[in-house]
Amino acid sequence: MKEYNLKINGSDYKVTINEVEDSVAKVEVNGTPFTVEFEQPVAKPKAIKVVKPTVSAAPAVTPAAGRPSAATNAAPAASAGGTEVTSPLPGVVLDVLVKEGDAVKQGQTVMMLEAMKMENAIEAPADGVVKSINAKKGDSVLEGAVLAILG
Repeated sequence: MKEYNLKINGSDYKVTINEVEDSVAKVEVNGTPFTVEFEQPVAKPKAIKVVKPTVSAAPAVTPAAGRPSAATNAAPAASAGGTEVTSPLPGVVLDVLVKEGDAVKQGQTVMMLEAMKMENAIEAPADGVVKSINAKKGDSVLEGAVLAILG
């Protein structure tokens, strides 16, 4: 097991590499487990691809993972607390366009996310009222991070 403290886009991450087999590694980023595939050789990987986290619940605070993208027209993720608005890819929150208590319609932009030098509109997957906002302007988020919950 190896531990690293990384600073990415100004945010600190604690990365633990638990196990490496062939071209698959089991890692944890701030306590959230991931399975990572990479090309050989291990010393100089050319591409790293996050496959799928091994947990089903995502932390409410960045960084987080484990949810399908709400912006890909998939069915909205519903939890005991409501419908989750999730990040479709890793990036930085540029703007939060709603506040708690606001009524939103399906497809309404609730946040703007910068990813790969592009601005991405994060849309509400369903009609509802904003129950909580889990990310703020400037936060770095991972794919699947729960950005807001609609009730």
